Amino acid sequence: MKHAISADHLSLQKVQEIIETNTKLELSESARQKIQRCRDYLDQKMSKPGEVHYGINTGFGSLCNTVISNEDLSKLQRNLVLSHACGTGAEVPKGIVRLMLLLKIQGLSYGHSGVQVETVQRLIDFYNNDITPVIYEQGSLGASGDLAPLAHLSLPLLGEGDVYFGGDRMRSSEMLSLMNWKKIELKSKEGLALLNGTQFMSSYGVWCLIHAKRLSYAADLIGAVSLEGFDGRLNPFYHNVNAIRNQVGQLETAEQFRKILEGSELIAGKKIHVQDPYSFRCIPQVHGASKDAIAHVRAVFEREINAVTDNPTIFPETDEIISAGNFHGQPLAISFDFLGIALAELGSISERRTYQLIGGNRNLPPFLVSKPGLNSGFMIPQYTAASIASQNKQLASPASVDSIESSNGQEDHVSMGANAATKTYRIVENLERILGIELFNAAQAIEFRRPSKSSPLIERLLTDYRKLVPSVTEDKYMHPEIEKSVNFIKKIEQYV
Repeated sequence: MKHAISADHLSLQKVQEIIETNTKLELSESARQKIQRCRDYLDQKMSKPGEVHYGINTGFGSLCNTVISNEDLSKLQRNLVLSHACGTGAEVPKGIVRLMLLLKIQGLSYGHSGVQVETVQRLIDFYNNDITPVIYEQGSLGASGDLAPLAHLSLPLLGEGDVYFGGDRMRSSEMLSLMNWKKIELKSKEGLALLNGTQFMSSYGVWCLIHAKRLSYAADLIGAVSLEGFDGRLNPFYHNVNAIRNQVGQLETAEQFRKILEGSELIAGKKIHVQDPYSFRCIPQVHGASKDAIAHVRAVFEREINAVTDNPTIFPETDEIISAGNFHGQPLAISFDFLGIALAELGSISERRTYQLIGGNRNLPPFLVSKPGLNSGFMIPQYTAASIASQNKQLASPASVDSIESSNGQEDHVSMGANAATKTYRIVENLERILGIELFNAAQAIEFRRPSKSSPLIERLLTDYRKLVPSVTEDKYMHPEIEKSVNFIKKIEQYV
């Protein structure tokens, strides 16, 4: 299967399909023509004496007034890539790097960046041959593009840096030799086109949003299992009471719960208690608010991955080369912070449900185990969930309100969107663990409601879950069970 890179709208769903089905990329003819037309225009402009354009024949950042001779333009671009490859810290996950390649190719394909077709094609070759540049998490301010990580992405074009290829880490020069490829000789503007852009932030955003969709559903489904285990009431999920609030996500959540719980003996049973704690009763409001936030952030990132975000941008049709600020990551930084808060809240209310389940209320034994005291049961899994939920609250502190001046004051306001990206990534991973622990507890609570049954959907889920994680009758080594629970919800979407 192949995907033709073109100006057609690229949805997040399409990106997920490309990544998960190992689809190969190719340049559409229209994209090829646009790239070539822009490159021809730029070559023509550079052949005229007296033309001065930022980053094309000048230095960079605060060195923007230093004019570079035509003879040194190729060296200028190579030096740019080499000098900006200053990333450090942990390696960026390979899946994110592949997204970066895809989104950088997409951004360059619109024909406003001045790159060679050969350069774009080599990036496509990297993607199609599963050649993954080694990139580091730290180093981008998310303002003049994701300079450091995109420099590492671009190094292999020059035979510099490291890549993963054929399962091994190796020097890029060795990879080029194995593939019988020559180094790319960068022309004017190309280094800047490769380094300016928001593809580091965008790729993390795409990854986080793909997983946010799954985890949002997991929160609903696992929350419903907890509601059943806690002998909760369905009233807060009725349509009429949610309809008068007029919040879209809230209505979606309530409807989702009604579908999940349809046919349940437990939810239909007579209730002694009048109302449930907020962590159960306010699920439509809390989960719904997170759904609304995710939908908003999804729209922002879907616009971004269909954008030109390097600088300067070139418009051959109007004979303009414009230096502006499309590389600034503020729309993404703010959206990451919003998404991080939304996902941290799903984890926060999940941990509270876990806490309620172990409290010895509603005919459930303390800590969900027979002979409490002799057995600690599910006491400490809740500690773990609380620890992770607390860390998510710390990570949800906004990055976008921070700014540190750089480049001798030329870049005097930055987005810190890259930091927002990497911490949101951690929030996603943490949420998965919190929900895994809730499922571990909720499934145990259901055991004390037998022989009554939940809905067909929940019973199917529990049957599959129990094949991997048996109920706990006395204290045991809990870590492996938690890990199995976390892995179980990686495929939670099959229970729809």
